[in-house]
Amino acid sequence: MIQDASDIPDNSILKSDICVVGAGAAGISMALSLMESGLSVLLLESGGVSEEAETQTLYEGEVADEALHSPPASYRQRRFGGSTTIWGGRCMPMDPIDFEQRDYMPHSGWPISFEDLRPYYERANQLCEAGNFVYSSTESYPARARAMLSGFHSSNFSTEQIERFSCPTNFAVRYGDRLAAADDVRLILHANVTNISLAEDGKSVRLVQVKTLSGKAFQVQAQHLVLCVGGLEVARLLLASRDHSNQGIGNEHDVVGRYYMCHLAGVIGTLAAADPASVWHGYDVSDEGVYCRQRIALLPSQQRAQGLANFVARLHFPRMTDPRHRIGILSAFCLGKFLIPYEYRKRLIDGGKTTLRVWLAHCRNVLLDLPYTVGFVWHLIRDRFLAERKFPSIIIRSKGGRFSLDFHAEQEPNPESRISLGQGVDALGMPRLRVDWRYTQGDVDKLRRSLALFAHDVAESGFGTFQYEPEMVETEMLRYGAYGGHHIGTTRMGDDPRSSVVDAQCRVHAVSNLHIASASVFPTSSQANPTLTLIAIALRLAQHLKKQTVPSSDFNTSEIRPQEART
Repeated sequence: MIQDASDIPDNSILKSDICVVGAGAAGISMALSLMESGLSVLLLESGGVSEEAETQTLYEGEVADEALHSPPASYRQRRFGGSTTIWGGRCMPMDPIDFEQRDYMPHSGWPISFEDLRPYYERANQLCEAGNFVYSSTESYPARARAMLSGFHSSNFSTEQIERFSCPTNFAVRYGDRLAAADDVRLILHANVTNISLAEDGKSVRLVQVKTLSGKAFQVQAQHLVLCVGGLEVARLLLASRDHSNQGIGNEHDVVGRYYMCHLAGVIGTLAAADPASVWHGYDVSDEGVYCRQRIALLPSQQRAQGLANFVARLHFPRMTDPRHRIGILSAFCLGKFLIPYEYRKRLIDGGKTTLRVWLAHCRNVLLDLPYTVGFVWHLIRDRFLAERKFPSIIIRSKGGRFSLDFHAEQEPNPESRISLGQGVDALGMPRLRVDWRYTQGDVDKLRRSLALFAHDVAESGFGTFQYEPEMVETEMLRYGAYGGHHIGTTRMGDDPRSSVVDAQCRVHAVSNLHIASASVFPTSSQANPTLTLIAIALRLAQHLKKQTVPSSDFNTSEIRPQEART
């Protein structure tokens, strides 16, 4: 069932066995998994079915250094489907090494292993419509697999790993009908959770306060409460729920909001192949019809041996804003940059000023390269805008086998990188958040050594050259600041409450019925985009709750009654 919070009687109390907050990838996946389990599920979503400016402003906050982090309202969607309404669809799991405690990676180590998540990864792949849980080219399409860098031989890097791409699947559109038809799941839109009230002893959730922007208010009681909001918002909600303690919930040891990670990403250098025909940097299609792309991946054995962070890289076109690339379509994108959504414009296009001379040079590129430009635009219209399964990204032909390197690396967990409550309140009276994302010198050092290792192996194998300026690594790593929508680690998972917020089952340590299914629970960031892993974690938690929760007639989702007066 789907309804709007405006239809809920004011000052009511709603009851359910499980209340899930946030109808994005994790929340919808949990609801689907809990269907037909005999449990009543209440799914609360702040937004509606489309983006609404007034709701989106609830995400606004402050940033300690605007050069390092985008405004908090960017990259996030406060609506049914969450950020799956704007994501690019890139899917890949974390690697087994990411779950290990590594002496060269501060604050690393998960209380669960890759094998604990593996069966849920397979289901997550299905929900994302990313095909089979197979992430090597030789296994995904063995008859058609081709070398990414033919002639590149390395004991440090692999080029057979792939990333798979969702449609990209908008979870609200794809699964909305199933939620609407469900008798045991009740989705309420425009329902903003503003406070979590604990029992007198502080050991369980008593009530959840919900408000609408129109001024309505009601409460929820549930056997279990699950927060499936993003890594920024989950920390904000815990810190802002101060009925029982001024420190917030789960923050007895000042850990909530700390260890905030994104990914270290940028574009650097020039990879020049001795034989341009030896490079394959496009997309393949798996037997299930899923777009896949190979990438350069630092082997786990070498991460351990050399004390390096997890690192992958893709081949990328030259810097778009420099017209010396002489590629018409790149110049066309640069000239029309304001038509590109913010999420992609920031990473594709430099923020510098475009002089008249540069603008004219871009126009010249478009005119001289017109046949290729027209053909590319038709490909974009046909295969991305009109296709149900969209061509994932911009792949540009190379002139002379020259590419830049688009790297994506793990960030060290850092307790000084954090989310806290800022100045002012939003329209619902909740404190706005403050983002203080930080990186470490260890991040820079590990990234420099990984790039140097790759440059050595390219030359050693006779494949060609990779030239870059080592002193520019930190600059390139920070050119666009923290990586967009990857908000990781603010309520990390662990066995010790002094250094973590939730346990191995995603339960807040000191609160028996409060759980978190979000990228916020990741102790480390890996090299992987977080969506697939956060869905796997949500599915694992759903399975755990099905075993732990006894259906109760007292928690029927259809019950609405006036709030009883409290003394």
